[in-house]
Amino acid sequence: MSAGRGSAQTLTQADSDAISSQVANVSGVADEISGRYQVTGNGTNTNTTVDGVSSSYATIRNTQVSDGTFITDEESASLSKVAVLGPTAVDDLIATGTEPVGQIIRISGQQFTVVGVTVAKGGSGFANPDDMIFIPVQTMALYLAGNSYLTTIDVQAASADTTTQVQNDITSLLLTRHGISNPAQADFSVLNQADILASASSITSTLTYLLGAIAGISLLVGGIGIMNMMLTTVTERTREIGLRKAIGARKTDISRQFLVEAITLTVIGGIIGIILGTGISLAVNATGLVTTTITIQPILLAFGVSAGIGIVFGWYPASRAASLNPIEALRYE
Repeated sequence: MSAGRGSAQTLTQADSDAISSQVANVSGVADEISGRYQVTGNGTNTNTTVDGVSSSYATIRNTQVSDGTFITDEESASLSKVAVLGPTAVDDLIATGTEPVGQIIRISGQQFTVVGVTVAKGGSGFANPDDMIFIPVQTMALYLAGNSYLTTIDVQAASADTTTQVQNDITSLLLTRHGISNPAQADFSVLNQADILASASSITSTLTYLLGAIAGISLLVGGIGIMNMMLTTVTERTREIGLRKAIGARKTDISRQFLVEAITLTVIGGIIGIILGTGISLAVNATGLVTTTITIQPILLAFGVSAGIGIVFGWYPASRAASLNPIEALRYE
């Protein structure tokens, strides 16, 4: 559960202590101060997210360490200048083949010693968890943030069943502590993972419908194009159709011929699209900016849709070719 994420700086260490001591069914509380800073190391320079956190952050946010150790309460209390790097930050700031633990980096000109590396979670973009740098929260407040206001208070409920109760109790407690009587005027926000997942699901559904609509329109336009092209082909080959009928070809033979041609055309287009899509996906993967996964199901779906478009939009031209009068077809100029 994340309490108080927002642009206003109103959350304090006292708020965090109050949540820990006064709210029932809370199994863990972690303080967090976030910001983006210029970081240098190994002669390179990058702008990334730096999180000042307490030791309980690792448990609450399921952040594991693959090398070294995570931030400790002792390091925060002593204002130690130590840092735990995400795997992407390691690639950016530590020389290849060098043991990260013990190396020196600089955050906004301040020297920090690397004491750990987190396990890769996977991600991309602005809030990539693998591109974060963690330092002690008190060190962050004094040397980088310039104040002691918390960006986020991470709270872990004792069980999934108590999440709503914990969320409501935190809201009531903070409203009282901040002297706010109207919840609509709260200078903080309280979110739980269910809210975040619901928002993400809503956005994903909207994007899915949007992309589906775009794909449907593209398929419709492509199908109409194929149908028009096949109708032109039927017109150009009218004498050929008449000749075939004159020597005994049946309607089903003519219809099958043009239907197979339409399906072949769309299947070839589908194969080309699959090759291009796979190539673009691999190229994007190679950049390291976005991680993509290629699975067989979408490829089979694309191949099936291509064949289906050929059948649907190739049926009318094939039917029209099959229904031509052989005598009129032979006379066609």
